[in-house]
Amino acid sequence: MPFSALGLSPELVHAIGTLGLRTPTPIQAEAIPPALGGADLLATAQTGSGKTVAYALPLLQRLPPPVIEQRRRLPQALVLVPTRELAVQAGELLRDLARQMPGRPQVAVVFGGVSANPQMMALRGGCDVVVATPGRLLDLVDHNALSLSSLACLVLDEADRLLDLGFAEELQRVLGLLPERRQNLFFSATFPPAVEALARGLLRDPVRVEIATTDEGRPDIAQRAVLVDTGQRTALLRHLQKAHAWKRALVFVATRYTAEHVADKLYKKGVFATAFHGELSQGARQQILDEFKAGRWDLLLTTDLAARGIDIEDMGVVVNYDLPRSAVDYVHRIGRTGRAGASGVAVSFVSASTEAHFRLIEKRNGVAIEREIIAGFEPVETTPAPAPAEAPSGAGGIKGRRPSKKDKLRAAAAQAALASQRADEPPQEKS
Repeated sequence: MPFSALGLSPELVHAIGTLGLRTPTPIQAEAIPPALGGADLLATAQTGSGKTVAYALPLLQRLPPPVIEQRRRLPQALVLVPTRELAVQAGELLRDLARQMPGRPQVAVVFGGVSANPQMMALRGGCDVVVATPGRLLDLVDHNALSLSSLACLVLDEADRLLDLGFAEELQRVLGLLPERRQNLFFSATFPPAVEALARGLLRDPVRVEIATTDEGRPDIAQRAVLVDTGQRTALLRHLQKAHAWKRALVFVATRYTAEHVADKLYKKGVFATAFHGELSQGARQQILDEFKAGRWDLLLTTDLAARGIDIEDMGVVVNYDLPRSAVDYVHRIGRTGRAGASGVAVSFVSASTEAHFRLIEKRNGVAIEREIIAGFEPVETTPAPAPAEAPSGAGGIKGRRPSKKDKLRAAAAQAALASQRADEPPQEKS
């Protein structure tokens, strides 16, 4: 089925063709027609399935023609995303498509971590579509740089992450600023209970689109679990990178301190590794991503900041140096590889202290991964080891600074995950 069969305008069919796309993916084929008809939508599909295109095309086609005499364009559509990187990528796609449309709809992309002044200046003439992270959006509204009074369409991209710690309160504030009558499009790879509850309260008779992961559509990702002592993970990572000549591999860690610490140790050992996390400036983050995509770095040590919304071609390997907090995060992490029909490898380091948590991840994802032992890195730990003191107590891992609000939220989430893990574990039999 071609895009032209979905009810799209000739301009948008041409625009999507210029991006090299000829045939819609299942989520696009199922979601675009009802969205074009004005229905509310609750859509879920696996990572890398083309959800951004699925909402971008109907969003642009349903934009009303600009009012010529209007001194300032008021946004008609809002796309809320959880990260700066996802905002940039969604904004680029919308702008590429909008260039082919009559009147050339204006797309504004706003996010935190950079000065608000250039974004406020860019909004002086108004816009038709806003792609935003919640915090910066609220800042701009508070400074009267943006009005949401005419909004006709709301898109929540990565809806589950938007309801994660640190986003739920801001999301509720944003929703309180929007007109009651509007179209709502919710897209995500997973829909946990919190998102379901939000959807029930906001969506009107929504069309539900669920694209099951079939064997044919399942990403070709070889999942591996390597047993290793906690203190040997960095050496094992270096060994695997050298042995398999890994290029452009994402390595997920728990904290920004670990990202910087491990990247520094690897770099000193001759591995082209660098750190990527939320404490870097937006300019530094973009530069690192550009260098990584260009092949300047072999390993990118990253927090869960890179688990969603970052699409890098030829991402052959993902490594869970630290295991994710939840089964959902595991899916999003490994989903950075095996995209667009390519194959990939996802390696998880499992120690004695994290074995139970990894079993829980396997259980909730319905998989069983054989444990491997790499010669020269045979584990000797048999009982859970205490968490390593990576930084001075109270320093948050960064040169004497106190833990940030996000650090505290992450710590609280980790405690909740641990409590959930213990609740799911079977009771121990007495000997």
